[in-house]
Amino acid sequence: MDSDLEHMTREELVGEVKRLRRGIRRHRDSRGHELCWHHPELWGLLPEKTDPIPVVPDWPEFLRGSVKYRDRRMSACRPIPREASGAAHAHAPQRPKSLADRAK
Repeated sequence: MDSDLEHMTREELVGEVKRLRRGIRRHRDSRGHELCWHHPELWGLLPEKTDPIPVVPDWPEFLRGSVKYRDRRMSACRPIPREASGAAHAHAPQRPKSLADRAK
């Protein structure tokens, strides 16, 4: 699968690493809805060209999964900076309660 690397010079390999790092950083620094799970631009960094059509569950299941994911992120060890919809800047990092705790 990665046999193309075996034929690259050191300079070509360094260039490839830098290109991949730029793409990873661009993805890492994404915000809001740019972080959704369909990432054809990121996948485009690979030599094999594909843009798989995602299989998406029905809305109720999709939304439950989104809430679960957000809850896991919010209860992670490190506080997550949050941004109000339409805000130009992030609020101070905070550790909000999970959705389950807020429902109590």
